[in-house]
Amino acid sequence: MKYSFNSHVFKMKKYLFFNFIILSFSSMNGASAQNWPVKPVRIVVPFPAGGAVDTVARTLGQQIGESLKQPFLIENKPGAGAIIGADAVAKSAPDGYTLLLTTHGLAIAPSLYKKLPFDAKKDLSPISQIMSSYLVLAVSPSIGVNNFSDFLNVARVKPNTLNYGSTGQGSAPHLVMELLKISANLELTHIPYKGDAPMNQALLSGYIGAVISPLSGVISPMQAGKLKIIATTGTKRSDAIPEVPTISESGVPNFEHTGWLGLFAAPGTPISIERKIQTEISKVLNSSEIKGKLPNWGYEAVGSTPENFSIKYQQDLLSYAKVIKDAHIELQD
Repeated sequence: MKYSFNSHVFKMKKYLFFNFIILSFSSMNGASAQNWPVKPVRIVVPFPAGGAVDTVARTLGQQIGESLKQPFLIENKPGAGAIIGADAVAKSAPDGYTLLLTTHGLAIAPSLYKKLPFDAKKDLSPISQIMSSYLVLAVSPSIGVNNFSDFLNVARVKPNTLNYGSTGQGSAPHLVMELLKISANLELTHIPYKGDAPMNQALLSGYIGAVISPLSGVISPMQAGKLKIIATTGTKRSDAIPEVPTISESGVPNFEHTGWLGLFAAPGTPISIERKIQTEISKVLNSSEIKGKLPNWGYEAVGSTPENFSIKYQQDLLSYAKVIKDAHIELQD
């Protein structure tokens, strides 16, 4: 075969040109990540405005924006069990300018729904577990119980006659009550509602006897004497209601459930940007303004690293899948 020096030179020039282009893009991306943010950042909240998650997002966004000298704008994209908002971020550019602030419901969705428009394991990059949350067991005065032991007795004496409500099939309150049923050998009747408001109204009217709920949704009626909070799902008592024991210390040893609020980005987002965001989150969580609001929100500050939150997220994907399987919960469309 005849060797062509000119052909060889041409191939070398072509090779060097493409390497130059690749190195140039890498350098530009590195500089872009280093200077981030140079424009407003969107935080997608997959829940309606005015709710607990939205309130946290707006408070954090304002403080982080002031620190980084760029607006952090909250964009509410509710619907389909928070899937619409998560999908929008999963399909966004991996540049750190579109973030997702959501709950542990994201770890429930892959095992609850027959099909998702994105891969929850791969299509979102965990940045930080911002906060941990506990739930509370609240009961209507109509069932005549004063503490968790009374609740267990009533549920066991008349199996399936005690109704409990949730914010929907497969929601965290539903799964936690199903886990309690399994752990304490209880038989209760589930009545799902479309959100906190109708569920809490049913509890206040006595139509249902109990709910597992975020503290923020039931603390005002409790203070008004309209319902009782008899236990919490956390590993320790809440600072907001220290007189209320945990379920674990009340008769179901080792029972524990803590949820979370977490921040995610599109996969491929530069780790330097993710670390910068996480650092800012940690600063904000240590501010006096946030610390003062956490107890009534029912949250505790975390601010974990991307690596630690990724481990937590992957573990929760597995644990929620087991609860859904063990409780025989029907998959949703």
